[in-house]
Amino acid sequence: QAELGKPQRNCYTLPGFDFSYGLYIQRTDGGVAEAIGHWNTAKPSTPLVQKMPRDFITMNRGALKAGCTTAREFNLYYKAKDIRCKDNKYSHIKRSPPKVPADMTYGIASRPCTPFFDLLQHRYKELWMEQQRALTVAQGVEKKKRGKVRETRTTFLRKHPPPEKEESFWHLPHLEKVEPHLCTFPDHDAHKKVLSA
Repeated sequence: QAELGKPQRNCYTLPGFDFSYGLYIQRTDGGVAEAIGHWNTAKPSTPLVQKMPRDFITMNRGALKAGCTTAREFNLYYKAKDIRCKDNKYSHIKRSPPKVPADMTYGIASRPCTPFFDLLQHRYKELWMEQQRALTVAQGVEKKKRGKVRETRTTFLRKHPPPEKEESFWHLPHLEKVEPHLCTFPDHDAHKKVLSA
């Protein structure tokens, strides 16, 4: 019967203090006496030989050198020469890592200190202005090279004008060899003297 004035209990009674929960394992090592008197050494475990995958690149290269052309010949070559990939654990780099100098520091190098003197003098602005000026000059030179006009006869004659011809007075051709009709000189010697002067 339920107790009067108390709620009904829905729990089990616990076992005594000498009860152990879980699985009880018997001692197999013999205790302290066996540990002092005997050396129980562990047997070396044999490492599991891992079967590496096939190296098809090397096998295909060898099959082509051997003269294989069909799929059947390739399969026969694979069976005859089964080449496996090399294990990366025993590679040259892992066995003997590269020698690093003693004073080498790993990681990112620290940022250099801010040059406040250059900031106060507006040095960066001046450098930027010089770069812009040099860029503008270079662009102008390139534009002149691209916009060069081809030389024509008119521009050539403007730069190198031809020499001016000496003016020659025009004479009537039928009056070139006409002798004078009058001779006002007193004698022939006076005429020669005038002509020589």
